[in-house]
Amino acid sequence: MTKHLDPAPDSAARRDFLARLAATTGVVALAQAPSAFAQQSTLATSTKGMVTSPHTLASEAGLKVLREGGNAIEATIAMGAVIAVTYPHFCGIGGDAVWIVADRDGRKTTLMGIGQAAAKTPAYSGKIPLRGAGSTVTSACTVDTWNRAHEFSTKHWGGRKSFSALLDVAIGYAENGFPTTASQVFWHDFRKDDVGNWPGFGKLFMPNGKARQVGEIFRQPELARSLKLIAKNGPRDFYEGELGAMIAKGLREAGSPLTAADLKKTVTKEAAPAMLDYRGITLLAPPPPTQGVSTLEIMGVLREFDLSKVAEGSADYYHLCVEAVKQAFLDRPGIADPDFVKQSVDLWLSKKHLASKAAAIDKQHAMPWPHVFKTGDTVYIGATDAEGRSVSILQSVYFDWGSGVVVGDTGILWQNRGAAFSLDPKSPNLLKPGKRPFYTLTPGMALKDGKPHVLYGTQGADGQPQTLAVVLTRLLDYKLDPIQALARPRFLLGRTFSDSRDSLKLERDAGSKVFAELAKRGHEMSPIESNSPLGGQAGAIVIHADGRIEGAHDPRSDGAAMGV
Repeated sequence: MTKHLDPAPDSAARRDFLARLAATTGVVALAQAPSAFAQQSTLATSTKGMVTSPHTLASEAGLKVLREGGNAIEATIAMGAVIAVTYPHFCGIGGDAVWIVADRDGRKTTLMGIGQAAAKTPAYSGKIPLRGAGSTVTSACTVDTWNRAHEFSTKHWGGRKSFSALLDVAIGYAENGFPTTASQVFWHDFRKDDVGNWPGFGKLFMPNGKARQVGEIFRQPELARSLKLIAKNGPRDFYEGELGAMIAKGLREAGSPLTAADLKKTVTKEAAPAMLDYRGITLLAPPPPTQGVSTLEIMGVLREFDLSKVAEGSADYYHLCVEAVKQAFLDRPGIADPDFVKQSVDLWLSKKHLASKAAAIDKQHAMPWPHVFKTGDTVYIGATDAEGRSVSILQSVYFDWGSGVVVGDTGILWQNRGAAFSLDPKSPNLLKPGKRPFYTLTPGMALKDGKPHVLYGTQGADGQPQTLAVVLTRLLDYKLDPIQALARPRFLLGRTFSDSRDSLKLERDAGSKVFAELAKRGHEMSPIESNSPLGGQAGAIVIHADGRIEGAHDPRSDGAAMGV
């Protein structure tokens, strides 16, 4: 019988449930069953390490690893596994992940866990489907990134935690359940007219034909079994072992073009990060096919302006940020898989190119904006340990709920990242067998004197570089602490699920004077609620030179930063 969690903080039912969770997982859960998005608004501080994620259970799992002497990668794997269970609408083991890893010894690299297109792609008519089996055209690489990261941890950071042990907490939540989040309920309700057509979705997410409610205990025994197989047989079991065979069978039965051979070919690619100097700070971003270069371009354009003379939160501030986004996004259609299409990263990030884009900005008039909107959702996870070893990562199934396809009896919701390909023969992002699609995932890290200084990232597809622009300028230029930087009003240029206009969506708490002035400059304004889910879910950790660590996760999320 389904049990419901009393949302009252001191309810007996809630205390009983959390006690049972602690007994089965070893993790003491904090604020569960939130009734609204603006839940966590405190600044975490420490000198011994910190984690941040959009779900408190995931953050707690990572914190537990750090407290036991584990390093940042080990903490991140534990968090990534838990969030794959507790935030299924945004990420899961049927999706992808992109990592940035760096330490004080000068190591810095990216782990590009992006699944490739099937060897035999369908002959699509018109366009690639956004949902269903036709959208499951790319493999899923998240689990392999955990594998590669664990190997890096063992080789370079003296990691001692076994891979299987890092999945224990996630398995406990999949098997024993956890309170359904407000975010999951919001996005399920948003898609209520579509979910009935998604293979296997109803059985997992709509028992007895009803959507789950906030606080309702959500158990996933089939996903627990899949995670147990990964823990027992190793992460490659997902691709070429017992679990891989189950996945291939389920995909085939659902009508996916992916095969067992495609799964076996799925591997993480290690690559040097793209880099940009920003006022003496080195910004790192994942290279193509991600839009990490777009984030760096935006910051490179803003670098040409003296923001010390621009008031944070003013119309001038938002105008410059929005116009910098527009200039950077003009280059974005050229981003594609570098194994198939030569990329102009050096040109895009050159001083001359960025200066010319800055010069093209009219401080008093908005540039018209004809732009194709790309959607998508994901989760950001960050971690740093007592030695300054740091990780910034995004995990995703692309759209909220991915393809909507739950694969056979594995409990795995598959991504629809293949829908990001183009069928236009002239597009750099043209669908081809074995190719990786254009990717919105863009976790970031800033180095100061060659050492990790700021970890940052956000959910939000097109909105990711936009959100990061305001978060980074608030952290680096205006010296706000992480919770201040994350709580301040944000914008989203372009279409959303509920507004098809290419207007400038700005949170209402920016103020009426700012709205009026931006409209006067030619921006088509669309107010959205303060702390709106459309504003993304960002996280940030700042590591100061004196050893202090400050962190926060978005008040728009169900999560928190936690310090050792």
